[in-house]
Amino acid sequence: MEPVEVNAGAWYLRALRADDRIDDRPALAAGGIDDPEYVARRTAQWDADTHYSWAVCEPTTAELLGEIVLTLGADQTGVLTAWARVGEDEALATGLAAVRRFAEGGLGLTVTG
Repeated sequence: MEPVEVNAGAWYLRALRADDRIDDRPALAAGGIDDPEYVARRTAQWDADTHYSWAVCEPTTAELLGEIVLTLGADQTGVLTAWARVGEDEALATGLAAVRRFAEGGLGLTVTG
């Protein structure tokens, strides 16, 4: 599946990026993820339909505030996991609710987590 952008009200959810326009790697490192191949791996997981991930972003700057991951399981199930930078709990909670609605309503999954 191609990455899907999600509007979560005051927050914007998009695929992780590391290109000439947006580089999420510094914000990921601030969140404890310092693997230089992390963004490429998340992109490959979208392509393989194993995990879908979203950068939870501040909409005016596109700054990554956290990440939400939907891991696809057997029998139309999915598990949500997430993390946020310190002080960004509201953004994460709003983003999680939006991804849950997308996964259940748009993809027909039964979601836990």
